[in-house]
Amino acid sequence: MKASEVVNLNPAELEERLIELKEDLFYLRMQHATNQLDNPILISQVRKDIARVKTVIRMKQLERAGG
Repeated sequence: MKASEVVNLNPAELEERLIELKEDLFYLRMQHATNQLDNPILISQVRKDIARVKTVIRMKQLERAGG
């Protein structure tokens, strides 16, 4: 997921996407623990996506508070 895609989402969609990403991370960690995960790089990609979404959520909160 690119940052430009995340910025265009509204706050409700961002919260929904964050929940989905956290669930994905949980299942990836479970697969990794049971040696069923083929590509462990997916874990770091999902973590970065979570960070992107959280950053955009915070940016939008600051915009609302300041503007």
